[in-house]
Amino acid sequence: MMTTAAALHPAQRRILTILVTAQILSGAGLAAGITVGALLAEDMLNTTGLSGLPSALFTAGSAAAAAVIGRTSQRLGRRIGLAAGYAAGALGACGVVVAATIDNVTLLFTALVVYGAGTATNLQARYSGADLATPGHRARALSTVLVATTLGAVVGPNLVTPLGTLARAWNIPALAGPFLLAAVAYAAAGIVLWSLLRPDPLITARILADPDTSRPDESTSVSITSADNRRRVLLGATVMVVAQLVMVAIMTMTPIHMQHHGHSVGAAGAVIAVHIASMYLPSPLSGFLVDRYGRMPIAAASGLTLLAAGLVAAVAPPQSVALLAVALGLLGLGWSFGLVSGTAIITDNTSLATRAKTQGLVDVTIAIAGAGGGLASGMIVATGSYPLLALTGGIIAVALLPVLVLTTRTNSTPPSDTHQSTAPSTSK
Repeated sequence: MMTTAAALHPAQRRILTILVTAQILSGAGLAAGITVGALLAEDMLNTTGLSGLPSALFTAGSAAAAAVIGRTSQRLGRRIGLAAGYAAGALGACGVVVAATIDNVTLLFTALVVYGAGTATNLQARYSGADLATPGHRARALSTVLVATTLGAVVGPNLVTPLGTLARAWNIPALAGPFLLAAVAYAAAGIVLWSLLRPDPLITARILADPDTSRPDESTSVSITSADNRRRVLLGATVMVVAQLVMVAIMTMTPIHMQHHGHSVGAAGAVIAVHIASMYLPSPLSGFLVDRYGRMPIAAASGLTLLAAGLVAAVAPPQSVALLAVALGLLGLGWSFGLVSGTAIITDNTSLATRAKTQGLVDVTIAIAGAGGGLASGMIVATGSYPLLALTGGIIAVALLPVLVLTTRTNSTPPSDTHQSTAPSTSK
């Protein structure tokens, strides 16, 4: 019996090491748009109603990028797909800096869309960690990649003030400072993957499954094939879509909510740092729980945790940074449960012939949900209030539970029983 995902294939430990290195770097780039994107838009547009637009734009950009990265990875391997995604993210971050410097809103919006490719790539990387893992260890393998994002993503928001000072020294608006870091971070992550992600995990998994082919036949359908469990793929996508929608909506408006009640950008950055740490740091726990207790129970835990986050955010006094940090911490933890369990469901129930394409298409829906959440969040707060937004998010999250119960009752086959052979099995 194997005790770790790395026991499956000699290259798995190296692959995870390279992915972890790239994720540490890219985490800093991921944090820039989350922390100051809404504030930068509010400053340039002089309105709160559209402050959720940056989140919507770079999330929409991540949707388009997710599809391209998925298709590229299916044809050419994870290495090329992920490296190209990070390169695009770096280019977009540079564009945001230029747009803020010359005060060009059109360029800002365009650059934010391109910048979203970095977010898509950061999430797509988790699938690479599971390509060579056994079904019983997939969640832990992908969570190893996710947790690596923590260091850069937590450090990034806490550098808002010094990066702003550096930006002003270069005659760049202070709020564009974090995007300077994002450009460097995404570029570095792309270089690491392009140079070192060998052998390619997806191509290796296909070779092990069928030594006669290293990539799918050109006639392979882009859609989910009959070999895939469509109902469970849809369920896994739904779990991640709900988690992303609720998380992005509440997270996007928290810095605005705090600023409107007298808190500094640094304080907002600290709360976002707690949030991002809670998204990625518990990933090993999420992976262990998913592998140990099953995909469905942890997906349900995601809905309940997101509900708790919404309730705490709604009742927290605006002056209480501590309670807002608790709420955003719960929000991140609920997202982690949803992402890990949903990803495991998707990977369990897709064949190697279409896996990367299907994963890319699923991430498109996740990104679209995030874009919708980011755009709607500003409108809800502008016409209603931040507590209303938080309560709405909690209600949407808990609505996931009946779907899970219904699916579990109508399909009792454990997801790990599907497509268990991604590589020759190993035994003691």
